[in-house]
Amino acid sequence: MGKLIVKKFGGTSVADAERIEAVADNVEAEIQKGNKVTVVLSAMGSSTDDLIELAKEINPEPDLREYDALVSTGEQISVALLAMALLKRGIKGKSYTAYQLGIKTNSSHSRARILDVEVSKITSELDEGVVPVITGFQGMNEVGDITTLGRGGSDTTGVALAVALNADECQIYTDVDGVFTTDPRVCSKARLLKNVSFEEMLELSGSGAKVLQLRAVEYASKFNLPLRVLSSFKKGEGTLVQEEKNIMERPIVSGISSIDSEAKLTIRGVPDIPGVAAKILSPISEAGIEVDVIVQNISAENNTDFTFTVDKNDAKKAEDILQKTSQTLGGGSIEVDDDIAKISIVGRGMRAHAGVASKMFQALAKHEINISMITTSEIKISVVIKKEEMKKAVQALHDAFDLDKELDT
Repeated sequence: MGKLIVKKFGGTSVADAERIEAVADNVEAEIQKGNKVTVVLSAMGSSTDDLIELAKEINPEPDLREYDALVSTGEQISVALLAMALLKRGIKGKSYTAYQLGIKTNSSHSRARILDVEVSKITSELDEGVVPVITGFQGMNEVGDITTLGRGGSDTTGVALAVALNADECQIYTDVDGVFTTDPRVCSKARLLKNVSFEEMLELSGSGAKVLQLRAVEYASKFNLPLRVLSSFKKGEGTLVQEEKNIMERPIVSGISSIDSEAKLTIRGVPDIPGVAAKILSPISEAGIEVDVIVQNISAENNTDFTFTVDKNDAKKAEDILQKTSQTLGGGSIEVDDDIAKISIVGRGMRAHAGVASKMFQALAKHEINISMITTSEIKISVVIKKEEMKKAVQALHDAFDLDKELDT
């Protein structure tokens, strides 16, 4: 009996007619193996970015309901074109929008979360030999408005559908061969990983690795759905993201993520009293701004300097909020630094090995890279450094932990 596979293809994978034909070939090959296939597509190439720019030409801060109505249109083009390509091959492809299928979300426009996926229509189509081709990145809220799931949201659509359909595997096709030990554009020694655990992938995605959307990994982990990251441009096994117990290898460090799109904000001289952190961060959270690394220092005068990082796009809004908070608390100046990068090392083996942090800091010190912030979890250590030193830091750590070498098995 054949398997049920959900295939999600990103924007570069459907960038033009030639790439859409290649996707159709991929689907046809899967069907010839005796498997059932459901396809989820992103918009073609950079079309979503083009729509975003168009919206901002009209209004730099557009109404989010109308913004979602606009940017969701790109996927409708790609699914219709792929359905045409499949029909040309004698395959019963049929395009669907998330609205038609009833992919329900909350009402957080531009960053909605999936609440429910109705799959009865998809299941019926699959039983009739149809290949459903479904728009990623979008859904509908309780009043029927179109919503979008945020950057990389098609990954989450693919995973959510795979879970609801009880699929055997969700395959995420992109423009890279899979998950690497680090970004190959930053370090030429980066090595393709055959396997990575959900826990490691969550930490890597949350720390800046862009190969999979964080929420998609969270969803897959929650329902123990195997994820495979593959290239649309050449054949290969890619990287399988799965439960840790199914992975034999346990490297100390599996990968390094890097990101240079954050800003560091510091509020000086606020009173060191119980609850001050909540008073600083609550207004930030209420504004929908996600906070990453946090450091609090206590001075001799019983005042505290409080530092945290946010996405660069949210830095101005966060700064304005901090100015008001500082006035309320009787604090001092606000400092903003967007010339930073965050480097994270991630590995399940950290649990059983001491000295990982020391080795990391020694490697950075050897290359005279100064650390301004540090944060840790059970399997991750992150540092904030100067942006100009990001590439050097990644290369130094990749060498220090021998990530270019396969483990002996």
